[in-house]
Amino acid sequence: MNEITKSGAPLLKIDEATVSRNGRHILDALSLEIAEGEHTAIVGPNGSGKSTLIKLITRQHYALAHPDNRPSISLFGQDRWNVFDLRALLGIVSADVHLAFTTDSELIGYDAVISGFFASQGLASHHTVTPDMHAAARTALRWVEGEHLAQKPMEQMSTGEARRVLIARALVRDPRALLMDEPTTGLDLVASRRFLETLRRIAAQGKTLILVTHHITEILPEIQRVILMQDGRIFRDGPKAEILTTENLSALFGARVEVRKNGEYYEAEAV
Repeated sequence: MNEITKSGAPLLKIDEATVSRNGRHILDALSLEIAEGEHTAIVGPNGSGKSTLIKLITRQHYALAHPDNRPSISLFGQDRWNVFDLRALLGIVSADVHLAFTTDSELIGYDAVISGFFASQGLASHHTVTPDMHAAARTALRWVEGEHLAQKPMEQMSTGEARRVLIARALVRDPRALLMDEPTTGLDLVASRRFLETLRRIAAQGKTLILVTHHITEILPEIQRVILMQDGRIFRDGPKAEILTTENLSALFGARVEVRKNGEYYEAEAV
């Protein structure tokens, strides 16, 4: 296990982070802490700041500096990272990653997975792939039931197929946690349920899942904490059963939303 993960520091700590665009606060003094092993869903409507939060975590956006220079965000107890080192601990699958990889006409699934070792989009001539890397890539594809996609061009894959390959890419360095952005978007009902079952297997192996979504049907049974975001702030935060209520979701979305439990999952319907 990486020494960083032994320190007891939170997986993610955000301290009054403010992100502004065109004079408007997209994240407004947002504070959040997630412990390692604490499977968490972050839910909010479009425009609530979810995408900006993801980009803050992935270092695509930066928060305004605090007057006392304390860090606005830390991961595994560190506030300074390079992308290569961070990906060894936190695997990320977002809409931006999906778009980048599925528009590359020459990239096949296997090379997409291997490229996770280099935090790159595909492989370059200077990348040296070791036997251990090949073994890890095969294992990751097997985990997501994507072995048949190894030689298929990413551009020709369905949304569900590409999503499986990108999950394998995120897993290839055996990270401690996965950050997922709207994981079932574009999938049909059968593909969506199969994909969620894959995520459940990953959670059962001890990897922390952070799920960012506006669909409560994506919230896995293993997720016990739910955070609701509204207007760049935390609107509600607590145990899943207390947060996923008709009252809370109606207030969050500004319309009547009926919430009900269906087996191990939750459903919502606007009425």
